[in-house]
Amino acid sequence: MWQTLKNWFLPKFTIPEHFRHMPWQQIPFLAIDLELTSLDAKESNILSVGWVEGRQSSIALQSCYYKVIATKASLNQSPVIHGLLDEHIAQGEPVKVALEKLKHYAQSHVWVFHNTNLDMSVLNKVFIKLGIPLPDIVTLDTLQIALYQIRKSESVPAPNAATLTSCRQRHNLPLAPAHNALDDALATMELLFAQLSQLDSKGKEPLSALTGTGALKVFKGTASTL
Repeated sequence: MWQTLKNWFLPKFTIPEHFRHMPWQQIPFLAIDLELTSLDAKESNILSVGWVEGRQSSIALQSCYYKVIATKASLNQSPVIHGLLDEHIAQGEPVKVALEKLKHYAQSHVWVFHNTNLDMSVLNKVFIKLGIPLPDIVTLDTLQIALYQIRKSESVPAPNAATLTSCRQRHNLPLAPAHNALDDALATMELLFAQLSQLDSKGKEPLSALTGTGALKVFKGTASTL
């Protein structure tokens, strides 16, 4: 059932027509963050998920979603890193409930992550395991935008230069709470708007203009694997 990220990502992707020529200021974004038991996508389980919508450089706070996910997997360092304890997890929501809700944003929004490869690898695994079909998903990675911007001004990025906190600091964004899925989703959305404003201050460039940053990817739907 496991499908590698290499096979899932479309290397010669085609941006869906409804997004291709749309200026980024008009695009509906959905910033998503997962708190995980491990950074190994094949072994990792989702502990919590958070997301928020954004458009025209504004964040729709009423759209904020956060759920702790029930799992029997080992929490590893999560109590230390995320503050999630066994009693929180025991009262969590089934992951299928959360991902069925997330599925509704697959065609209408561009999904935004800070480290797309990790989070989409985990989501791919779980969507397939649960038998939830998805259409092609367009994603943007604030981490990759940061690396693109750093490499244009420096030859080699410094260690930890692309962490969410470091990226926000370079854009003079305030210190944000960390290691909570919704807080990180909000922080990622703020970072995205700051990055896009720096790349295109007028907000008139189409989504396709971001192809050269390496941050724009399209992942093929899971329906064919179910």
